[in-house]
Amino acid sequence: MGDDAYGATVAKRRLARRLAELRGETGYTANHVCDILSWGRGKVGRFEANQWKRPEMSDIRDLVRIYEVEGEERDEVEDLAVRCRVRPWWRDYGEIFDNEFPGYENDANSIRCYMPIVLPGLLQTQAYMEALLKIGPRAPGFRRKAVEARLRRQEILDRPDGLAPQLSVVITEASLLFRWGMREDRREQIEHLAEMSKRDNVELRVQQFEDGPPTSICSMVNIFGFPGDEPSLVFVETDYSIEEMSKPESVDSYIKSFEQACDAALEPGDTTVFLEKLAKRME
Repeated sequence: MGDDAYGATVAKRRLARRLAELRGETGYTANHVCDILSWGRGKVGRFEANQWKRPEMSDIRDLVRIYEVEGEERDEVEDLAVRCRVRPWWRDYGEIFDNEFPGYENDANSIRCYMPIVLPGLLQTQAYMEALLKIGPRAPGFRRKAVEARLRRQEILDRPDGLAPQLSVVITEASLLFRWGMREDRREQIEHLAEMSKRDNVELRVQQFEDGPPTSICSMVNIFGFPGDEPSLVFVETDYSIEEMSKPESVDSYIKSFEQACDAALEPGDTTVFLEKLAKRME
């Protein structure tokens, strides 16, 4: 399936950062710009903090004019604005997503994921999704939409022509042994993991019980890397929210912790063998 919104979330982030840089070069304060353009106080600050769904082209052209941006630089700013005005599919799932997580996942060229208790959404079967969602208090309508959204998210792994992200995942043996649904469903999920682990763009590692408790990291963590010089982002999942972290020191800390988790887990080839043996025991 085509994805017209590919790159839109990162474009919006870049645009926010570029507008802040351009204003800084003029020496204007954010409030001064708002006064010049007769905007409400705080509007420029929201733009620069990336607290917008999509920019209005008239607003961007007003800012470019005030900042006296010309030529190729102006075209670059306006091109970013055009790219991030695309309406992404996840806007139809506002009750499921309350932040830009699916957008950054959609745009990432590398995804590093640590899941100590449950399996990552990108590798779940539909039966696993439905069983997991039934645990909470959510209504059936919400659960149905959540499954739809999760299946849509998984489509990024099937992108053609090298556009699929490189996915690196560490899970624990515990996440594989919980009893849920039917035995056939549990076996199908493990077989699915084994098959996905053979893909060129997927590296899956399992931390075994016999190797002791998880090291260096215990939270559910997603680390997104992007093309070019775009800074990486971390999203930490809790029971109630997904927290975004962008400070370089925090991102670097999670990257190092993820690398330590990889070192403590089985290598990808050994993980595939482990999963295939586990699936056979469930026949």
